[in-house]
Amino acid sequence: MDTADRAHAPVVVAIDGPSGSGKSTVSRAVAARLGLSFLDTGAMYRAMTWWMLANEVDVEDAEAVAVACGKPVIVSGTDADGPTITVDGQDVSGPIRGPEVTAKVSAVAAVPSVRARLVELQRGCAEVAERGIVAEGRDMGTVVFPDATVKVFLTASERARAERRAAELRAKGVDEATITAMAADLARRDAADSSRETAPLAQAADAVLVDTSDLTLEQVIDRIAALVEERAGLSSV
Repeated sequence: MDTADRAHAPVVVAIDGPSGSGKSTVSRAVAARLGLSFLDTGAMYRAMTWWMLANEVDVEDAEAVAVACGKPVIVSGTDADGPTITVDGQDVSGPIRGPEVTAKVSAVAAVPSVRARLVELQRGCAEVAERGIVAEGRDMGTVVFPDATVKVFLTASERARAERRAAELRAKGVDEATITAMAADLARRDAADSSRETAPLAQAADAVLVDTSDLTLEQVIDRIAALVEERAGLSSV
């Protein structure tokens, strides 16, 4: 496919990486710059987890989670300027970021039936994205969009990721005790997501590795946007 053809084809940018690597911020900024839709797939798993907890489903019981996961109606808005996430019509963008959901989301995300359902929704979002989409998560390049136009694996040192997550939480007014607990949870979540049997966190063989430890946010955005522009024949809007 030449540059002219690529310019008219829907673009899929798959950005994967561990917690705190900057996936959401970077992905949203790249989408906004290039006029693409934006999909935070982690929010979808958090929304599923929030619903399970709200409906008193034992999230440690994989069979119970599998039976229940078809019930909630999860809708992910893909506007990079104001992404939304609703469950059964309720805005849950705030509640899904709480410590209770954070502590349980890896367990829910490991259930194959949950992943099958949400992968279907994620691919559906890409299909209706007129110009293209930037999708971030943990298995975008390996499972959800194996033929993505561009694949990026974002990473950073554990220390850098913990510091960024702490700064993000402080900006939201979260108390220090909670910040300490959630920062310590990064390593546990990394281990759980990387070792699960279904769609583990992993770098796709053809993904570009970007270590953000010593890069500014703007440098990371510039690098990925340039990569997409080069491979997809896009230009910034």
